[in-house]
Amino acid sequence: MLTGHPVPIRSLCHVDGRWLASDSGATLEVRNPADRSVIGQVPMLDRAQIVAAVDAAQRAHESWRWVPQARRSALLLRWHALLLRHLDDLAALLSLEQGKPLAQARGELRYGASFIEWFANEARRPAGRTIASHIDGAQLGTIAEPVGVAALITPWNFPMAMITRKAAAAMAIGCSVVVKPAHETPFSALALAHFAEEAGLPPGVFNVVLGEPQMAMETLVADTRVRAVSFTGSTRVGKLVMQAVAGAGIKKVALELGGNAPFVVTACADLERAVAVAVEAKFQTSGQDCCAANRIYVARPLYEAFLERYAAAVRDLKVGPAFEPDVRIGPLMHQAAFDATAARVADAREQGARILAGGGAHALGGWFFEPTVIADARPGMRVVDEENFAPISAVSVFDTLDEVVAAANDTEYGLAAYVCATRADLIFQLVRRLDFAMISVNGSSFTGAPVPFGGMKASGLGREGGSEGFEPFTETKYFCLGDLGLPVTPMA
Repeated sequence: MLTGHPVPIRSLCHVDGRWLASDSGATLEVRNPADRSVIGQVPMLDRAQIVAAVDAAQRAHESWRWVPQARRSALLLRWHALLLRHLDDLAALLSLEQGKPLAQARGELRYGASFIEWFANEARRPAGRTIASHIDGAQLGTIAEPVGVAALITPWNFPMAMITRKAAAAMAIGCSVVVKPAHETPFSALALAHFAEEAGLPPGVFNVVLGEPQMAMETLVADTRVRAVSFTGSTRVGKLVMQAVAGAGIKKVALELGGNAPFVVTACADLERAVAVAVEAKFQTSGQDCCAANRIYVARPLYEAFLERYAAAVRDLKVGPAFEPDVRIGPLMHQAAFDATAARVADAREQGARILAGGGAHALGGWFFEPTVIADARPGMRVVDEENFAPISAVSVFDTLDEVVAAANDTEYGLAAYVCATRADLIFQLVRRLDFAMISVNGSSFTGAPVPFGGMKASGLGREGGSEGFEPFTETKYFCLGDLGLPVTPMA
């Protein structure tokens, strides 16, 4: 049990409705990234125990798939209600292990819970279609069948929402799931399991396992009973997941991977609005967000004015532990992230970039890094070429639309992009010409339960959210009902 916290979360894995320790006794310490203090310990299951979780999920699927949709949806809505009822406590837990400011943790909880509500209701709608027959006397149609057991491998930056976005779709449509959360943030996943159990979800429908990361991933992917794998994380690891899936046979795979989002400010943009949107689009979750606006491109007539206002706004962002009032920037997740961030800033400085805000370790010490603005960034600098999972942003100037489109598209990633403009023709051109799966115009908030979230190119495969969110967890079954005795009228 995690002590000193009002939500009764067990420090155990959850399999088949039971709370499990590791058979080997192996555990992992979970630390608060703000002060590196130990929050608690979680078990590291062995391979046999993870296989047993798949056993449980397979058994549960055989009955869960036949539960009437109204009943499945009602159970999910009960889960949704419990999460909202305990939102403040769950947000505090999330902030404790992830480090994000409490207000942002509350926002993540509301966002994550919204997927449960949305998929519970969307699953009530017809899943399939009637096909106009080309065969005399026959009735044709399709059924969306649940694929079976789904393995959900999720990251530490949104440790609740990335689970609910996947699990709600899978379970609503009739699949059972085995969740392998990031070992940095396991308590959020275990909290979800606690309330799923309290909501009355049958044993084995929602399982949470922890183990040595590579072993756990390989065990889940290799199991032939796992019929769908959904992964959110880095592109590097996503490629490994895809290779593992290919070696394990044929199964459905969905990947939500990295991003290096461009943020284009045209000469016609509302300058004050563009600055405010850029700050929001970059610095949520301390920049540890695959949709964060990493590369900001500003039209030359607005460039220096934008830099002045943007740097001033960034310098005003309060840095600190999650539970302090008005904090906007929390710590980075671990030492490796801190070291990579410092190295990227040093590389930009050495190549002649201007550091207009921040630029180094924060006075708080630890893994806190100053929110940073790097001006005059250009290709060849790591802050431009790489995904910056940190509170650092690179700003560049451009002169023509063709120039900025080429620069924005010059990346392997294709997740999100942002546009600030007021002319409809420029907006439409950029929406069409930017090679990114999601384009946000004049705003930083664009994701949500009703919309298809996902990437192009090296940013992933498949979509989460929207009606498309069921696709990774369903198979389309076609049926032809022949010889029904329907009237057949010969054509003249």
